[in-house]
Amino acid sequence: MTTDNNEEKIGQWLVNAGAMTQDDVEAVLEEQKNGNDSLFGIIAMENGFIDPEILLTYAELKGL
Repeated sequence: MTTDNNEEKIGQWLVNAGAMTQDDVEAVLEEQKNGNDSLFGIIAMENGFIDPEILLTYAELKGL
């Protein structure tokens, strides 16, 4: 699992990009807090908040 700082970074990027709302980000973070060990992006996709192309764009921009 990533650190809270990394989760906030991807979440903030997605909000700034218009790909997610702040409420969506908070829902993902809450799910992680409640024991879901999946990565932020996986949870966001599973809940229908974002599509895989958005995660690929983020990964490319961050050099991941």
